[in-house]
Amino acid sequence: MKTTRTSTWIDVPTRTIDVDGVPFAYRDLGPDDGVPVVFLHHLMAVLDDWDPRVIDGIAAHHRVIAFDNRGVGASGGSVPDTVEEMGRDAVAFIRAMGLEKVDLLGFSLGGGVAQMVTLQAPELVRRVLLAGTGPRGAGDLDAMTKIVASAYAKAALTLSDARAFLFFPRNSAGKQAARDYFVRLKERTQGRDRKISLQARRAQVQAIRAAGLHEPDDLSVITQPVFIANGDHDLMVASSHSADMARRIPNSRLTIYPNSGHGAVFQHHREFVAEALGFLGE
Repeated sequence: MKTTRTSTWIDVPTRTIDVDGVPFAYRDLGPDDGVPVVFLHHLMAVLDDWDPRVIDGIAAHHRVIAFDNRGVGASGGSVPDTVEEMGRDAVAFIRAMGLEKVDLLGFSLGGGVAQMVTLQAPELVRRVLLAGTGPRGAGDLDAMTKIVASAYAKAALTLSDARAFLFFPRNSAGKQAARDYFVRLKERTQGRDRKISLQARRAQVQAIRAAGLHEPDDLSVITQPVFIANGDHDLMVASSHSADMARRIPNSRLTIYPNSGHGAVFQHHREFVAEALGFLGE
């Protein structure tokens, strides 16, 4: 019988665990038993950048563990500049937590890391959810740095968050979705994470550029069930890359959410959570 803890993303405490001599910050909520869902985050994000509706929606039925990878937020060390090394750090964290089997939910850069974890330590992984992400070797991922720089310039001029330009369409529905998303991110007021460092930003951008130019991985060796999600107007990782992954991963399914961008799973969080829960419960 499942025993569900009462914490939500707003009040769950942030803990640390020693991973090969480095403290990793994490939050752990949801039922005590079952296969946990490990969340892997996007470029320049810390724990407080997870949408509470997605976290709490999944944690209502599954144990959820979200963490700052090496050098991110309150975790120690320095961020590596390749997704391979980020994957190895994630594997080390999972093993340090004493977990023998996990599901992975990776968003954007975190989706790239989730692919590395699945390729590097397939015995650890039961199911994978990949949102707003693409495979290594998708050359135009290298152009993401220019897109990000342009968004940050627009954000500076308008005194707004760059994710309003990067994650959501610039139409009425997208602008409202962005406003709602940022309100949700501020719901947690106590025990917030440290902000991302300059070193972390630079290393993550370098890792994304290197991934775009890397030789493609053989995704056909991934035998786990994989759920791939994206928006139909993703400026950062085109939905064609999501379709490419779905073709190359044998046991995969693809959902493209309408009138949405990179942050489609946040804009359509109700639909995404419902579909994710169905996938995880199969």
